[in-house]
Amino acid sequence: MAETPLTRLRGLCTALPETSERISHGEPTWFIRGRKTFVTYADHHHSDRLGFWCAAPPGAQEAMVSAEPERFFRPPYVGHRGWLGVYLDVPVDWAEIGEIVVDAYRTVAPKTLVARLDETGPG
Repeated sequence: MAETPLTRLRGLCTALPETSERISHGEPTWFIRGRKTFVTYADHHHSDRLGFWCAAPPGAQEAMVSAEPERFFRPPYVGHRGWLGVYLDVPVDWAEIGEIVVDAYRTVAPKTLVARLDETGPG
């Protein structure tokens, strides 16, 4: 079976410490310790585009959207909090997506889990 954007994204998210997945607002969403959302898949839920929304470090959304609006966007509902939207219906650099997912995790995770990630790395 061919790997889909969802299965690739799922693999990146679930490789991080104490993450889980469940449906939230009709889309697969990844949580830290079952409570804090750090990535949500967006399969045409709010537009005609395939992508995901994620937490982002301060200033990252503005910089990335300004530099490459064909790849990044300000998502509805959470964009005002600095979250980043990433299109998956364009050519995708999965190594870069992995870095974006890790940054999202670091933005939301408690310090103890960030320290654990720093010690062991993803997965």
